[in-house]
Amino acid sequence: MGIHLPLPAGEDLFCDLPNGMRLCYRSHGPLSGQPLLLVVGLGLQLIYWSPQLIHELVNRGFRVIVFDNRDVGRSSRANMAPPSPWRLMLRQPDPRNYDLGDMAQDALGLLDHLGILRAHLVGMSMGGMIAQTLAARHPRRVASLTSIFSTTGSRRVGQPALSTMLKLMKAPPSGKAQAIARFIAMSQHIGPSTYEFDERDLQAYATRAWDRGHGETAHEGIGRQIAAIMKSGDRTPEVRQIKAPTLVIHGERDPMVHPSGGLATADAVPGAHYLTVRGMGHAIPEGVIPYLSDLIDGHAKRSLGWHPRALHGQVQAV
Repeated sequence: MGIHLPLPAGEDLFCDLPNGMRLCYRSHGPLSGQPLLLVVGLGLQLIYWSPQLIHELVNRGFRVIVFDNRDVGRSSRANMAPPSPWRLMLRQPDPRNYDLGDMAQDALGLLDHLGILRAHLVGMSMGGMIAQTLAARHPRRVASLTSIFSTTGSRRVGQPALSTMLKLMKAPPSGKAQAIARFIAMSQHIGPSTYEFDERDLQAYATRAWDRGHGETAHEGIGRQIAAIMKSGDRTPEVRQIKAPTLVIHGERDPMVHPSGGLATADAVPGAHYLTVRGMGHAIPEGVIPYLSDLIDGHAKRSLGWHPRALHGQVQAV
């Protein structure tokens, strides 16, 4: 493992994994900070994380690491055709498609690359599912888990609203302008109703994501990520194996992942704490960030057996 020096914010770095995937990531804050890995949701890139949130967490003593999941942004794309709409409708993904376990292994490989023995995990939506899987399968590598508007994979909970499903089932956008307009419309649909969105911020992200990602073929990677969720099925038995101190956060008005998904997650994880954020949907608005930062910080620092120096160094087999 190489020595990683502090880097200017916004610099894309790359990690080549043993499984052949290449992940793009960024590291914020000093190497002496407590490692905190942010895992983003379906189809989103590392630039989706609010700079304000990252700044708040760095100021609280964390080294914040963000990355593009496989099939989005500047990370590797899977070498297979995307699932057909028919397969997705029938919830019958191609057996060759990767699953959430493979994506969790990607995140673990990134920690290995950085020489991080244990990290705090914070995942949103699909990122929460990936973080749950990593925490269940590699308990010694996870100091704490914060799962935000996510679910267990059970079809009895956490299902999207019909209006959201209809939007998700639309044909892929025909170009950059339509992709940006679709992203803004979807964000306004699933996002918070009590907190205001700045449409300029949404447009700026969507524009950067198109240019930084795969543009007209980005929908293919999103399709494979959806298939990964479907292929993983009901993960409740595995979620019950999580040993890390766990905080589950959900918006009370979430049309993408119904709050029942968050409740089911908290019920499955022994000793988990559950919090509902009033007026929040399936997004993290700027107005919630100070509160969310306090929650993540307090939860991480209440985790037992911690000292920042114990979190870096040679990775041991687990």
